Amino acid sequence: MGNQVEKLTHLNYKEVPTADPTGMDRDEGPRIGVSYIFSNDDDELEQQQDSVHDLGGEHPALQPYDPQLNEVECSVYYRDECIYQKSFSEEDALPEEGDEGGGGHLSTYTPENLLNRCKPGDLVEFVCQAQYPHWVVYVGDFQVVHLHRLEVVNSFLTDASQGRRGRIANQLYRYKPLSPAVVVRNALEQVGCKDRDLSWRNSECFAAWCRYGKREFKIGGELRIGKQPYRLQIRLGDKRSHTLEFQSLEDLIMEKRRNDQIGRAAVIQELSSHLQAAEEEEEEEDDHLHHHPGARTAVE
Repeated sequence: MGNQVEKLTHLNYKEVPTADPTGMDRDEGPRIGVSYIFSNDDDELEQQQDSVHDLGGEHPALQPYDPQLNEVECSVYYRDECIYQKSFSEEDALPEEGDEGGGGHLSTYTPENLLNRCKPGDLVEFVCQAQYPHWVVYVGDFQVVHLHRLEVVNSFLTDASQGRRGRIANQLYRYKPLSPAVVVRNALEQVGCKDRDLSWRNSECFAAWCRYGKREFKIGGELRIGKQPYRLQIRLGDKRSHTLEFQSLEDLIMEKRRNDQIGRAAVIQELSSHLQAAEEEEEEEDDHLHHHPGARTAVE
């Protein structure tokens, strides 16, 4: 369907080429990157929600939600520049108007509470356990514009939330924003765009494009050739991190959103299994070279 591509099963972390597992990357070293082909994750979100109603179970949006328990702390770099950061540390957070501390920039609120906080041009991220985040652009008069089921639509904020809690997400990306009037105009001009005419793979890319106007958020906005300039650094806790490299911001955002959907515990488990397997393989290689000192020379 238009810009939709054939859905491929996502590779697990053991199959994903990565950078230095310690998170200490150096430009002079070899860099191995990866590109992904993804389906539209917001479609998958709607399918998950519909299945909940069909089964008569409790809607995930009604369950308690703790950002620090469910969300993955991470940073995104373009070469050496940090262009995105999600951190619960006050030291890493950019100051936000009206934020009195306590990790307020990542605090979540009910849709009704958000209406009292939003200003035209703000980005809002709705979050819920086991679901992809859904991003919208607030355009004023209690209304938002967002990419929903392969169409850019204008909705009331409370309807777009589908009961989920949300946060103002202006502080996550580090790009210089456009003026609020231009952000609102960008969003409203795309209302009705759908299917073949869409230039964004998910709601986050659409909302971020409206606010920052960068082609990197569009489908095919960057050529996937040569060295991978984007790095997704995932924090594992205890000053440990793991870094993945990508050829485009679009691919990186899709992986970041997948991490948000499966949750912090699952991401850490995947990475721990990958790092353990890598360490065991390295130990086996070292042991082999120790007992067969001429092995490497023979291969060379």
